[in-house]
Amino acid sequence: MDKALSRPAVVSRVSDLIGHTPLFEVCRTDTGSRLLLKLEQFNPTGTAKIRMARQMVLDAEDRGLLRPGGRIVESTSGNTGLGLAVIAAERGYTFTAVVDHHAAADKLRGMKALGAELVYVADEGDEELATAAREEFAAKLAAESDNAYFTEQHNNMANGDGYRPVAHELDAALDGRIDILMGAVGTGGGLFGTGGELRRTVPGVRIVGVEPKGSIAFGPPAHDYYQSGTGTPEGATIGAMVDYGLLDEGVKVGDVEAFATARVLARRIGLLIGGSAGGVVYEALTRMSSLEPGTTMVALVNDGGEKYMDTVFNDDWMNARNLIDPAVERDIDELLTELREN
Repeated sequence: MDKALSRPAVVSRVSDLIGHTPLFEVCRTDTGSRLLLKLEQFNPTGTAKIRMARQMVLDAEDRGLLRPGGRIVESTSGNTGLGLAVIAAERGYTFTAVVDHHAAADKLRGMKALGAELVYVADEGDEELATAAREEFAAKLAAESDNAYFTEQHNNMANGDGYRPVAHELDAALDGRIDILMGAVGTGGGLFGTGGELRRTVPGVRIVGVEPKGSIAFGPPAHDYYQSGTGTPEGATIGAMVDYGLLDEGVKVGDVEAFATARVLARRIGLLIGGSAGGVVYEALTRMSSLEPGTTMVALVNDGGEKYMDTVFNDDWMNARNLIDPAVERDIDELLTELREN
């Protein structure tokens, strides 16, 4: 059996718990089409990104770029950093996370709890997404340190390799019956690493990428956005794993719609997902009525909502940024109700 699809009954490392995440059917139409969520929050650290964090470290070891007792450095908005903190602890490395205050506070607290050193590139109170500044500083820090390695997730091909097991899990669970794969696009590793591997056994699968409005991977205009851990802000370089040749369609979803979807899912069906995952699910739900009969659409949910209690699920934070629109939440609630009643 594929190692990615099996797990011993007892494990001795947290990283042995990576993978085997469940599929959740959100809705099914009267024509037999269905929307399934790949719930990656069931990985350790509550996120898909621990998959690629482990792969980047193993790859660096294999290539002689990390030596015993070394230092891992990464620019992160939180989820990659959480994964790297776990792997560093397991394998005897120190980990320095270069961060900004755009990241969810619980992600920052989590990294620190796992032993990471946090280095900020922005002043407290500055919520601007500082991807370019983070990456520049992380590269400089690693270059100036002895036995240090900048994993550089945006341009590290091991990132995408870490998601190949997701494709194997989907193929095995659904016996290859996958018509559409949809996911958020930040570094590109999750969607394109999964999609590229899935295309080997399911050549006809349609791959749809979702980024926040304001991100530049799928074109302008560029502006600020609050969805965390996804997209490419103005001034940052589009990740090397964003494979436009593999992409069938790239779409943008605004913060209001993304966060409203996450909030409605929590209230209506008791499922907590992150803000960028809300954008993916929003786009998927709006497509359900136009799908060909019998279509299976899989949406990759990269993390859960537990890290966003201070933001997406906090009315005061949302209202202060004009991110709550009752009409949008009502429309999503009605759409979800209609789809789930079929």
